Amino acid sequence: MKLLAVETSTEACSAALFIDGALVERFELAPQKHTKLILPMIDSLLADAGLTPQQLDALAFSRGPGSFTGVRIATSVIQGIAFGADLPVVPVSTLAAIAQDFFDKHTDNIAYVAMDARMGEIFWGVYQRNADGYAELIGEEAVTLAENIVFPELSGIGVGSGWGVYHQQLLARLDGLVTDYHRDALPRAASIAKLGAWGFSLGQAVDVDHAMPVYLRDKVAKKESERGVGR
Repeated sequence: MKLLAVETSTEACSAALFIDGALVERFELAPQKHTKLILPMIDSLLADAGLTPQQLDALAFSRGPGSFTGVRIATSVIQGIAFGADLPVVPVSTLAAIAQDFFDKHTDNIAYVAMDARMGEIFWGVYQRNADGYAELIGEEAVTLAENIVFPELSGIGVGSGWGVYHQQLLARLDGLVTDYHRDALPRAASIAKLGAWGFSLGQAVDVDHAMPVYLRDKVAKKESERGVGR
């Protein structure tokens, strides 16, 4: 299988190519330079592999949560390639990508992922390593105050930028379930590609019209509107 993936939801910018299990990635920490970097990264990966977009089987992208602008960049780039090459797309959670990268580098099986969402909140998700080594969500992803997180009673490791800002509140709320955390963990296109290939094998690919970003704040606002909250 041949799959191209992009990730631009944080200060990191990356693209990756998955070819029959092998991964090649371009990665750079470059705040506010994603629009200048992502297309050359893609072109370089395809050129080195001797491929055109039409020779790919699918695409994957980091669909959020994350920076509004960053998530839109990844979405737009993948939509453009998908339209031009008539390719299916696998949307992948940014939080899942952070968990997957952690699982690939460590032996722990539970990751409490927290991304700094600004405005005093975090993007939150708890992931477990499944029998095949992939990050699977436990419960739901959320945007929340650190002290209001929902979690299973499982020992694990904290991962993500939210742990750098809100580690005191998170550790107090988790009450001994987390004994260590990695605050510098960022999502990478290699993990998006790996999860994208797995999702493709499970039939999770969509056509380009349904390859849309996910903004957790929008989902919360919609639910509150439907319930009449604030009226």
